[in-house]
Amino acid sequence: MVELVPPSLDHLRCFLAVVEEGSFNAAARKLGRAISVVSYAIAQLEAQLDVRLFDREGSRRPTLTEEGRALLSEAHAISDDVDALLAKVRSLRQGLEAELSLAVDVMVPGNVLARLLRDFQARFPTVPLRLHVEALGAVAALALEGRATLAIAGPDILDLPEIERETIGTVELVAVAAPDHPLARAGRIAPGEARKHLQLVLTDRSPLTEGRDFSVFSARSWRLADLGAKHALLKEGIGWGSMPRHVVKDDLASGALLELYLPERPVIDYALVALWRKDTPPGPAALWVLDELRDRLAKCPSGS
Repeated sequence: MVELVPPSLDHLRCFLAVVEEGSFNAAARKLGRAISVVSYAIAQLEAQLDVRLFDREGSRRPTLTEEGRALLSEAHAISDDVDALLAKVRSLRQGLEAELSLAVDVMVPGNVLARLLRDFQARFPTVPLRLHVEALGAVAALALEGRATLAIAGPDILDLPEIERETIGTVELVAVAAPDHPLARAGRIAPGEARKHLQLVLTDRSPLTEGRDFSVFSARSWRLADLGAKHALLKEGIGWGSMPRHVVKDDLASGALLELYLPERPVIDYALVALWRKDTPPGPAALWVLDELRDRLAKCPSGS
């Protein structure tokens, strides 16, 4: 049995060019090589792999053999992997991050975030992204621990000496309840009335803000760590609570939830604050995310 020799990348790319262009002449033009160089590369590749890649008999156009068709996908994969490797090296030489770890508060509008990340992928195709979605202090904790390059947190984060911070936008929070809830049926709500009813409160899984209450008015409360679960319970009439306006916009329009105007509770603008460690400032990709998110939130008033 003939001992196989690992093929060169140049030979593999000549093989792919012949397949894609349909002839040795066209492949030579595409690669900027002499046709003799392409023919020699294919002959060498066939000798190294001990297979015939093209059937050249009876036709001026080379036709893939069964073995050639079987090896085509692997040749493409090798070529693509090397292209990705070279692109990664070029990115690193330009100062791009090897990876971007982004932590965002659950209050960040999902449609704004999704469109931003779509554009991020197009602009930085060689930078892998790791996305964390958390609530309250858990977002800041990821930045503090170095697990997130950039964090977009809420307003109630204590000043930390290791962390830089910049306010980049706000999200409006509104008090809501289901139509059959006593507060929704009351019409004009008397001062102190909300304190008599169960309030659903987003809680924290981080020691940074553990035990702290945010906009809690009622003596009775249920603590939930998931905004989606809070939303579902509110629609079922289980208590009242604050939600981002953009999350409940459709519910308010359809009547599935009603906005509550509480005398003791002003409209709350929930500030969104960018955080990063002072010893690891954001690189070009993270700075692009920061600038784009600030601009897009400004064009999306109160996160709606």
